Amino acid sequence: MTAETTQAPDNPKHRKFWQRWFIDPVTRQLTQGVTPQKISLSLAVGSALAVFPILGTTTSLCIIAGIVLRLNQPIIQGVNALCTFIYFPLMLAFVRIGDAVAGGPPSSLNIPVMISLATHQPREFLREFGTTALHAILGWAIVMPLWLPVIYFAALPALGAASRRLSKG
Repeated sequence: MTAETTQAPDNPKHRKFWQRWFIDPVTRQLTQGVTPQKISLSLAVGSALAVFPILGTTTSLCIIAGIVLRLNQPIIQGVNALCTFIYFPLMLAFVRIGDAVAGGPPSSLNIPVMISLATHQPREFLREFGTTALHAILGWAIVMPLWLPVIYFAALPALGAASRRLSKG
């Protein structure tokens, strides 16, 4: 067998997407002295801000939080990108939670129209969907006090174990 056909599984070309873009950066951080607690907090805060229900704000919110809380920017932004897949379903859930708390009729939700108006006619967007946006923010604010500790404490044991394993050799 040639060296080309017996490439090690650690070869970046053979690593899965999840390994290259999530596991490897977290492992690098653990081996550079970043604590499991800071990484876990980066995951929790990054995921919470990544699902903030106002389109176009999540990256900026993650940058600001990372600076203020001295968290790991690559991890926060990686989590922000990964949360893209759950963004719209959660936005709908946040709107419906906000609707229920506010006690009004269900908010109007038409994502394509919302995106178009927000980018081309912001005043019309606010007139048409301002209440919907406020309900979404309200729903998000209700969920996040539960979300943050769940993500933090769910990630912490695995990160602590990985840190101990990496420090042993």
